[in-house]
Amino acid sequence: MLNNPELRLRQGADRRLRHGHCWIYSNEIDTRHSPLGQFEPGDPVNVTAASGEVLASAYMEPNSLICARVVTRAPDRQFDVDHAAGRIRAALDLRERYYSDGCYRLLYGDSDGVSGIVADRYGNYLVVQLNTAGAEQYRDVLVEALVAELAPAGILLRADSRSRQEQGLESRVEVVYGEVPDTLELFENGVKFLAPAQRGQKTGWFYDHRENRARFSGQCRERRVLDVYSYIGGWGVQAAAAGAREVHCIDNSAPALEMVAENAALNQVGDRVTVHAGRADHVMRELADAGERFDAIVLDPPAFIQRKRDLGKGRKAYRRINELGLALLAPGGLLVSASCSMHLPEQDLVTAVSQAATRSACSLRLTHQGGQGADHPVHPAIPETRYLKALFCEREPADPMTAG
Repeated sequence: MLNNPELRLRQGADRRLRHGHCWIYSNEIDTRHSPLGQFEPGDPVNVTAASGEVLASAYMEPNSLICARVVTRAPDRQFDVDHAAGRIRAALDLRERYYSDGCYRLLYGDSDGVSGIVADRYGNYLVVQLNTAGAEQYRDVLVEALVAELAPAGILLRADSRSRQEQGLESRVEVVYGEVPDTLELFENGVKFLAPAQRGQKTGWFYDHRENRARFSGQCRERRVLDVYSYIGGWGVQAAAAGAREVHCIDNSAPALEMVAENAALNQVGDRVTVHAGRADHVMRELADAGERFDAIVLDPPAFIQRKRDLGKGRKAYRRINELGLALLAPGGLLVSASCSMHLPEQDLVTAVSQAATRSACSLRLTHQGGQGADHPVHPAIPETRYLKALFCEREPADPMTAG
């Protein structure tokens, strides 16, 4: 006899789940048989087809469009310490096959079988996000499993994400195990950084661009570099450490730029890194008006598209920022145009860059299309888990027949 309550799907609503997806939407539920009002966030359920066949164990999000999230395909399971520890071990094994520095995204939601949960590792410290009301109910379970498997010095909970705010959940930042300093040390591509885990953006650092930053830095030696939306210098400081002649970092946050300077000094490249405070578009126009030109530019903005309905407006925003970038890019220069907007298809970013080039009367060659690293694995049945895009574009050199 099964112990978990039943969450029954409507006739024909089981196809996506059978094909590997991990979300159950409220409009897929047979609410006469399984009224959503009887459940609380985090409640374990057996998801069944209309026939009564058990398809998966899940936890409930009764007040959300995604009203349940799969825990495992086995019936009658719960997100307990044993299950969480097993998922952590599998995730850790994957990361350790790709990264040897102990710095990476350890848990990436559905792709690691822990829907609604994110955890980043900074050596002996962990920073965790619980992004749904249901996942919030398993905080103690997750912490116990993380301690058992990794024995960290401290675990920080960043319960202050945009998605939590949109769900009306409490916003807070707290140490839930051990002690966690205000800034955490990490290594990426051989470069040392300090990240503001307790007061910075999201979990303090963005591991997803690791491979893209390595590729970019490898092409920056002796070049003049512009890092737009630099945050704490992930792109710019690595470029300087790789031998860039000069690096300029733009960000609207004064505390972030203070950490750019700190991270540059940490790597003995402070004399080659300059910061510019202000809105990216304003500072870029000022640099262009002053006649500044750069050999390599990276545009890594925050998500311009938060919701699918914002797609049209977001496409224009990406085109405009790339136009500003091209106004500053010297002939023969490298432009990296990135997007973390899940709702923006990669081809739409390619189109935005192409339109920017046309409007800027220049020619580009797309040489590489980068994405997220192995610590952000893509779930093949959930396209939403593939969100990161980075286009590496070379600007055509000046035509010697028309120059001068």
